[in-house]
Amino acid sequence: MKLLLVWVFFSFVSGKRYTPDWDSLDSRPLPTWYDEAKIGVFMHWGPYSVPGVASEWFWFQWFRDDPNNSGDQEVVEYMKKYYSPDFTYQQFGPEFRAEFFNATQWAEIVAGSGAKYLVFTSKHHDGFSNWPSSRNFGWNSRDVGPKRDIIGELADAFQNVDVKFGLYHSLFEWFNPLYLQDKKNNYTTQNFVDDKIGPELRELIEKYKPQVLWSDGEWEAEDVYWRSKEFLAWLYNDSPVKDTIVSNDRWGRGVMCKHGDFFTCSDRYNPGVLQPHKWENAMTIDRKSWGHRRNMKIEDILSIEELLETLAMTISCGGNMLMNVGPNSQGTIEPIFQERLRQVGDWLKVNGEAVYGSIPWKVQNDTSNSKVWYTAKVDGKQGTIVYGILLDWPEDRIVKLGSPQPNTETQVTMLGWTTPLEWKKLPGSGLTVMLPEKDHVQSQGAWVIRLEGLDGAGNSVW
Repeated sequence: MKLLLVWVFFSFVSGKRYTPDWDSLDSRPLPTWYDEAKIGVFMHWGPYSVPGVASEWFWFQWFRDDPNNSGDQEVVEYMKKYYSPDFTYQQFGPEFRAEFFNATQWAEIVAGSGAKYLVFTSKHHDGFSNWPSSRNFGWNSRDVGPKRDIIGELADAFQNVDVKFGLYHSLFEWFNPLYLQDKKNNYTTQNFVDDKIGPELRELIEKYKPQVLWSDGEWEAEDVYWRSKEFLAWLYNDSPVKDTIVSNDRWGRGVMCKHGDFFTCSDRYNPGVLQPHKWENAMTIDRKSWGHRRNMKIEDILSIEELLETLAMTISCGGNMLMNVGPNSQGTIEPIFQERLRQVGDWLKVNGEAVYGSIPWKVQNDTSNSKVWYTAKVDGKQGTIVYGILLDWPEDRIVKLGSPQPNTETQVTMLGWTTPLEWKKLPGSGLTVMLPEKDHVQSQGAWVIRLEGLDGAGNSVW
């Protein structure tokens, strides 16, 4: 009888239906894999990578031609210098050949970074789709340019690595006539949504079954115009990925940072303090662009130290880090991006224990040492294990930690170092830790101090 009741209860809970309103949609539990993953890779790729100037907003900046915007002027001057006056953005489509694109290599590069999910641009604001969209005749990767189903190849390749496959999708399209007419009608008509966006979103989900749907391009209209709540109710109730997919917060003007499985709040969002809702720091390894820039300089590229500091701060405060690279129009990922991704992966091989499946501790940034950020894990036998990610190695090898409260049973070690570390309790709270010789530990940046058996280490904030 008890087993029957349990089965009935489980069936009732797992069969919950979500209604198209934010109260109901926000009640959906976050699939656990996403919080445990902590780190993903973002890729922006499309015809804008052919000129490879300024950013993925190339077409819009060329059209806007704001004399006070340096990005606009960079694009305008480039086009004046190298292209005829009658050249159109659509003519970049055939030049977006992707002749060296290899989905298997991309999957291996992403897996080597230690990332647990990919978010790939299915369609940006220019409207070009990286799959043979039934709603995008003549402006997709099968009909022009690569002459391939880019998303299909990637979805297949990522089945062979330990990385979940996700898709970015822009709701609006800068110059789509259907959208511009709806906009002109003050969004009292929804022809663009009903004939274009709604059907193509369902097509993406049903055909490729992504585990992340990263929406964007929502800010000009309310969620009612986009029919966002109706789509999300279908996504969570009836889609083939209803139990495992996660989606973000960009579903209409005023929705961002208020509704969604995880919040993005802004590009490169990194608040530095613990957040009450799951969030993501979508950021770029190239400081200046999400899309590929052929004229980027080495100083524009984040160092591995900067990447690891961003990761430490992000996960300490309950977020995931989504690090973006922009492949070139030939279909390869620049060596400097590959190097950064590989460096992150090498670091995670040593220190992943402090990252994957971690939770925020009761303190995020140490009270005495601003160069230490904390994560934690709860172990059934060992209790709460605290990890201090140290961003700066002191010359005298002595690290002061103000937040942990040690006792005689406390054990202090370092990931990538086999010998226990010597430590001393400070008056009141805190301790000093003697580090080993720097050249002898496996990590060469963002070193992780592991603390076990602390007083008051239980997590009461997450």
